[in-house]
Amino acid sequence: MIVITHQREKCIGCNYCVEEAPFRWVMSHKDGKSTLLGSQNKRGFHTVRAHDDEWEANLKASKSCPVNIIQVKKI
Repeated sequence: MIVITHQREKCIGCNYCVEEAPFRWVMSHKDGKSTLLGSQNKRGFHTVRAHDDEWEANLKASKSCPVNIIQVKKI
């Protein structure tokens, strides 16, 4: 299992996460920020647990984020 965490309020809407992992990320039409699909918000941190097969794509999304607001870790 992996855990993906996103600080959505700090998102600048660059779309890199969506390009790297479109099955887990989408851009919001309301505010232009990315949304972590399936996540729960707790004090501004949006978190979701996912299967190991999502590791590579979401690690690329994390590394491509210019404001460094995506964290991916194995549990």
